[in-house]
Formats: sequence, C-alpha cells, structure tokens
Amino acid sequence: MTRLLLVRHGESAWNAEHRWQGQADPPLSARGEAQARAAAPAVAALGPYDQVRCSPLQRARRTAELLATAGLSAPEPAEGLQERGAGPWTGLTHAEIDARHPGARASGWRPEGYEPEDALRARATAALLGLRGDVVLVVVHEGVIRVLDRDPAPLPNLGARWFAVTRGALACAGPRLALSPDAAAGPVST
Repeated sequence: MTRLLLVRHGESAWNAEHRWQGQADPPLSARGEAQARAAAPAVAALGPYDQVRCSPLQRARRTAELLATAGLSAPEPAEGLQERGAGPWTGLTHAEIDARHPGARASGWRPEGYEPEDALRARATAALLGLRGDVVLVVVHEGVIRVLDRDPAPLPNLGARWFAVTRGALACAGPRLALSPDAAAGPVST
C-alpha cells in the first residue's frame, strides 16, 4: 500500500485577489510563502516520505520547495497534477463571473472549455497511481484534492488530505488537515 499526503499549495497572488487560476501560472504571494514555511515542520512530522512530487505549476512547485526545507527530498514535478482547466473563467474574479453569468457558480453550470470533473479525476488519479513509494508527499491544487475526495467544501491553502493506493485504486485515508497556522483564516478560491 502507498500512502499519499496531498497538500494544497500556499496562497497565490491570484488567490489573494479571488481570481480563478485554473492552469494559469501566478506565483505565490508573500503570505503564501510564509504559509508554506510555517507548515514545513508539520508536514515533515507526518513523514518520512519516500519522495516529494508536485504539480508543475509554479505555485505548487514553490510550495513544495519551501516544504522541503524541513529536511525533505527535493520535489519533482509530475504531469497530470495541474489544477483543473477553468477555460474562459481563467483570470476572472468571482464578482466578474457572477456579473457575466448570474447564478452559474452556485448552480454548477460551467462554460465550454472548463475541464469536467470526470476528466480531472481521471487525469489526477492516473498521475497519482503512477507514483512509487510507501509514503509520498504531493503538492497540488484545491480542485485536484476536492475532486478526488469528492468533498465540495472549500479547502484552505496548506490544507491536506491523506489518500491510500491499494490494489490499483485510490481512496481517502483520513480527515482533512490544516497544516498552516492561518490555513482556516485565508481566502479560498480556485
């Protein structure tokens, strides 16, 4: 059995502005860097890890680099772990989306070009099932964790969830965790 600790990246510049990032590549904000540094000891204490993997997007890569300063191995990007493609909503604020498409976010309607949940789940699951080791730290995105744990509740920056790989299947293996002291206080946005 392989255990995977999936950790959401620190606050990005666009999280702070409540912009939908999708697969756009904004950097961590100063607060996001501080969150990752503060979470590093807690993440290290949940190990040891056989490897550290991350989404290739810079907000996840940088978070993984900062977490690794607590004595973990250098992170390696893994394709397939990127955030959901947000299509034409990429870069828009929640208010801009609501003004253009009243009620869409609440109803679950998404525009053409927005990556469907099943496609995101299949892509991320395939990437995670390809990882090797007894315990692997994986820094990813809120959308990836939410679609895998099938929990629509928001996940704060540096929020995490354990998963287990057994017999070629991925399953939740514990409650959600808040790894940064201010994880519950920060903005939550895609």
